[in-house]
Amino acid sequence: MQTKPFRIGTRGSPLALAQAYETRSRLMAAHGLPEEMFEIVVLSTKGDRITDRALSEIGGKGLFTEELESQLLSEELDIAVHSSKDMPTVLPEGLHLSAFLPREDMRDAFIGRTAPKLLELPHGAVVGSASLRRQALIRRLRPDLNVIIFRGLVDTRLRKLEEGQADATLLAFAGLKRLGKEHVPTEILDPKEFPPAPAQGAICVESRIGDKRMDALLASINDLPTFDAVTCERAFLAALDGSCRTPIAGYATCDGEALHFYGLILTPDGQTSHGVEISGNRADAVKLGSQAGEKVRARAGSSFFEGWS
Repeated sequence: MQTKPFRIGTRGSPLALAQAYETRSRLMAAHGLPEEMFEIVVLSTKGDRITDRALSEIGGKGLFTEELESQLLSEELDIAVHSSKDMPTVLPEGLHLSAFLPREDMRDAFIGRTAPKLLELPHGAVVGSASLRRQALIRRLRPDLNVIIFRGLVDTRLRKLEEGQADATLLAFAGLKRLGKEHVPTEILDPKEFPPAPAQGAICVESRIGDKRMDALLASINDLPTFDAVTCERAFLAALDGSCRTPIAGYATCDGEALHFYGLILTPDGQTSHGVEISGNRADAVKLGSQAGEKVRARAGSSFFEGWS
């Protein structure tokens, strides 16, 4: 019988805390446990501390996870809660993504200060985004726009927008909804025209491989359709060696036992792109994602990737 609180590791941003609280609430409800049986442990990561440069310049996605994973491996934490899209495709030896909460809205949200829609922005307008994927997709649709780096917490980016540092910015709609800011977007972008980052909108839980106690605890909150969809998307990323240095989009949807995936790779200027679609059985999520990545890589050719990193 567990007597000490389970230690849940998280970053300290308002969004990261909201995700940790949601995970705790679901565990409490699933197991009939009181709140004091779950301790939220807040850690600062390098990705949180460096906000003036693009992630691609300072090391990529792992900057948001290294400190949490170190404490997982040393058993100072029992689990860590993350935004799934922040997770590198290769995890430290001994760790795995053991559960996914039901996925929120995967779409991107456009927040316009001078126009309510991306396509209605005036010629040469400034759009702030730190995501290479979003930057490339913006340039694909509107090559006339001036795209600048916008990093920081959600409130920081919204403040920068209000101050006039840009005419518009883009954020994940899921994050805005989790922060009670679903009223902020002026447009929700169609994923067919503006596909999301792989794993966008999904909260994942990372734990130690072989920790049967935590596996049993987490099994009750693991949403299987989300697990299969994100597994497929991460396999697509892995097949392309995807990171914050590469503009890659993709999302999978589940319908019963069927899974459909759409992926897109772009050059950073958005002017060249290659898409891929694949369908199959959810049980083959990893295989489908890998096949999609291999197909689009073959279609694009090796020269397509030159100079990305």
